[in-house]
Amino acid sequence: MHVLLCPDSFKDALGAQDAADAMARGIKRALPEARTETCPLADGGEGSLEALIMATGAERRSVGVQDALGRPATATWGWLGAERTAFIELAEASGLQQLKPAERDARTTTTYGVGELFGAALDAGAKKALLLLGGSATNDAGAGMLAALGARLLDADGKALAPGGAALAELDTLDLSGLDPRLAALQVEAAVDVDNPLLGERGASAVFGPQKGASPEAVKELDTALGHFADVSAEALSQDDRHLEGAGAAGGMGFAARAFMGATLKPGIDMIMEQAGMAERLKQADLVITGEGKLDGQSLSGKTPIGVSRAGKAAGKPVVVLAGSLGDGWRACHDEGVTAAFALADGPITLEDAVARTAELLTDRCESIVRLWQSRP
Repeated sequence: MHVLLCPDSFKDALGAQDAADAMARGIKRALPEARTETCPLADGGEGSLEALIMATGAERRSVGVQDALGRPATATWGWLGAERTAFIELAEASGLQQLKPAERDARTTTTYGVGELFGAALDAGAKKALLLLGGSATNDAGAGMLAALGARLLDADGKALAPGGAALAELDTLDLSGLDPRLAALQVEAAVDVDNPLLGERGASAVFGPQKGASPEAVKELDTALGHFADVSAEALSQDDRHLEGAGAAGGMGFAARAFMGATLKPGIDMIMEQAGMAERLKQADLVITGEGKLDGQSLSGKTPIGVSRAGKAAGKPVVVLAGSLGDGWRACHDEGVTAAFALADGPITLEDAVARTAELLTDRCESIVRLWQSRP
């Protein structure tokens, strides 16, 4: 029996690799001779860089950057030398989790450090970059990234704009003549897990700004500023990507990646499964087990268990999902290739205890799944 174990992380409890290892222990407890293959995954959000490095054996590199508040920081990125491919995670430089709640201000946070990560990749000779957009603290539509890569964003007096999305309301001139020329030959794919446009009631500022410290007044200010940036960008580029699905990802970085880098926007789980060689792995598997903290109707938007289940369905493989909890709408996941889904809890349990026992519960559930599998006629 060959079991493919490809969970996402269980937030606040276990990373994806640790979750896969816990699953493997349960398989072996029920069937010592079983072959277990671990392939930790992510959907473009938290843990995606680690999943890519683990799945591909990429070299882990680090570089000094500015964080979202312009402070010195060290960011990790991945490098596949043979393919000349860089893995760049926005959250490594401009992540929300790096800021204390009182420091979060979507009006002033910057993606400058993301541009510095791209610079490091270009210096290494990158021909392709996979950009992971989850977990941002920013709402500047990539303006900071562009500045780090040589673009000049000037006000009516010819002065450089201050960092952050709010300052874009003062943008008068977008000078791209100094943009790093190596970008023209760089193939960029951006992982997005949302389909929001740049502006409006479903845009970056309105939907994601509040969690980054934006008040209702700041949301309106930012939406107007990003709209002005989109106007100036459209004039400079002779194209307008503000309405593109995914343009609003990561505070408008989806917009910048597409407009200024020609990036292809794709679901993060699809990107990471492709890099992990999931199609070949599925061919060998008799059973696939995946999971993450919660399975519900929102998982259909591109979360890891659904991406794995769709791939498993296409390959004719059964897929079992283990989740910390099953929320509203989870039964719709059966239509996407989920063969069966189980919550981890083995009885009434507090959230604190569930988090502490996640590895144990994953092991126990996988043991039960394999014992049931063996009982088939």
